[in-house]
Amino acid sequence: MNTVNAASKAEIDLIHTLLAKKFGQIYADTWKVGVNLSLRISDLLSLRFADLDIDGRKASLIEAKTGKKKEIRLNDAALAIIKRRRKDHPDHVWLFQVDSNRAKGQPISRFSISRALKGVGDELKLNINTHSMRKSRGKAMFDAGVPVEKISKVLNHSDTGVTLRYLGITAEQVLQTYDDFEL
Repeated sequence: MNTVNAASKAEIDLIHTLLAKKFGQIYADTWKVGVNLSLRISDLLSLRFADLDIDGRKASLIEAKTGKKKEIRLNDAALAIIKRRRKDHPDHVWLFQVDSNRAKGQPISRFSISRALKGVGDELKLNINTHSMRKSRGKAMFDAGVPVEKISKVLNHSDTGVTLRYLGITAEQVLQTYDDFEL
């Protein structure tokens, strides 16, 4: 199984721009909100406007994979997109609802998002998919010095070992700390 990459901040912005240009705004919005909320794609695409408390800046949901209740604070980047989408599509039920004849009234499909991300990833020579949104947020937090325990909670992982593997922290990197931090 191929491991997907986490995108750097510069790559996140570039992916967002290319998705909008080549595939459309809904793809770019899904990417940007996905990176900011670190939800699994199934949970992200199942968000309804009714799940979002825009004034309270939060979203509440039950994770499909774990069955755990999750409450998320909507940061400014996600909130700006959500507000714009609500204004542009006042009749939509789903945050990422499509208007095409084949899927009218439904959220955009996971397959469609995957295809767009693969297209942009191929162009940028990055191995990205829908899980890269979640992984990118975790990696950005780790690189900024956020403790692994906190990242584990944000990602709703069962333990920090799962989070370390998720972030790609290898045994060799752990061993390297003995050389890097001589006291």
